[in-house]
Amino acid sequence: MVRSLKNPKKAKRKNKGSKKGDGESSSSSAAAMPEARVWQPGVDKIEEGEELQFDPTAYNSLHGFHIGWPCLSFDIVRDSLGLVRTEFPHTVYFVAGTQAENPAWNSIGIFKVSNVTGKRRDLVPKISADGDSDMDSSDSDEDSEDEEDGSSGTPVLQLRKVAHHGCVNRIRAMTQNPNITASWSDSGRVQVWDFSSHLNALAESKSDEVPDANAVINQAPLVSFGGHKDEGYAIDWSPLVPGRLATGDCKNCIHLWEPSSGTTWNVDSTPCIGHKASVEDLQWSPSEPNAFASCSVDKTIAIWDTRVGKSPVVSFKAHDADVNVISWNRLATCMLASGSDDGTFSIHDLRALKGGDSAGERVVAHFSYHKHPITSIEWSPVEASSLAVTSAENQLTIWDLALERDEEEEAEFRAKTKEHVNAPEGVPPQLLFVHQGQKDMKELHWHPQIPGMLVSTAADGFNILMPTNIATTLPQDVAA
Repeated sequence: MVRSLKNPKKAKRKNKGSKKGDGESSSSSAAAMPEARVWQPGVDKIEEGEELQFDPTAYNSLHGFHIGWPCLSFDIVRDSLGLVRTEFPHTVYFVAGTQAENPAWNSIGIFKVSNVTGKRRDLVPKISADGDSDMDSSDSDEDSEDEEDGSSGTPVLQLRKVAHHGCVNRIRAMTQNPNITASWSDSGRVQVWDFSSHLNALAESKSDEVPDANAVINQAPLVSFGGHKDEGYAIDWSPLVPGRLATGDCKNCIHLWEPSSGTTWNVDSTPCIGHKASVEDLQWSPSEPNAFASCSVDKTIAIWDTRVGKSPVVSFKAHDADVNVISWNRLATCMLASGSDDGTFSIHDLRALKGGDSAGERVVAHFSYHKHPITSIEWSPVEASSLAVTSAENQLTIWDLALERDEEEEAEFRAKTKEHVNAPEGVPPQLLFVHQGQKDMKELHWHPQIPGMLVSTAADGFNILMPTNIATTLPQDVAA
């Protein structure tokens, strides 16, 4: 299991030159640069004096920011700006919990990032009459085009902080009522908060009204539960039953929460026990209101039904090492993804469990591309076959399990770009995108209302990214 951030340090508020900035300003000296090539993490090495540069044309949008102390966990807060948004600039809301050096310095950040700019790029660069591709165009040309799109400028961060004693291990906003947030503390307490006043204030504020980022508000939680025997990380709201919550701790206990009103909960004091070690993650079923899944350091995944007692309905070995994270596919509800401490991640078809567990039938895909622990995994909310993964080797990868290698298609792509574009050997054809540049990545989320947007958190802050080659397909229920 890989949980805590290594040597957390507060981000300084003065701007420093970053690799991202250096990459964006390097076009004027492109002629003097050596030929660009794809760098493979875990395969290629950075020689002394070498520096990685990212290709800005690989992103429709890419922005970085921080809120002070690093955050191990965050969540995207659903808003009323539109169920499906595709036009720049975007506005997004978040909650996040800090990992400060001193327990008393921690807080929960409620923040809005507005004017998230970007530009829709062609997946295959257009070839001009003189044979040059759009990839060679200057930054000034791109800036002028951005202005024409009405998407110029810098994102604006507006932040409100609520005091939180102890580091925040994990934090989740309720789907049905995004004002309500649950947090797991390293002090061993689970707390539920009402952040409606903060979110309303942010929604009503203008982009030039930036509150004091150092001000910390003291607010009492709606509920503070101390019945767990140890701290924990596993926590999830039910997507089907408003207010229903499950929390798991490092002692193998899972407690179920049922709402008794809009602001109170009844927490079952008798835990569900089925694992032999720490419960690392929980996911409620997107189709069955009484079912949830859990994963553990004991290398297993358990499926539970709250109607039939405190033991799992079925449990199976999922990996050869700790199972750190799981994600239940909300579009193909028979599919469950899991990520392990050994760097592998697997896709499980839960329909195979009905006839007894057979790993050969249950595991429909298994990937060993990553060489370090998987720290986060999440299915796309709009593409049933796509998911994203973060690992301890400072990578965020995006996958489409429906893809297979097509040599004819690769030849056609090379002809269109007039370049030699061969995929590096050993790269799975399902791998769509690799994002780097963050240190000690911990968690990612797809934005549920902005197709193609992902957000990730790491020791050095947050990234908002929209890769060029990720289709912004409408969600299936909306498109229908």
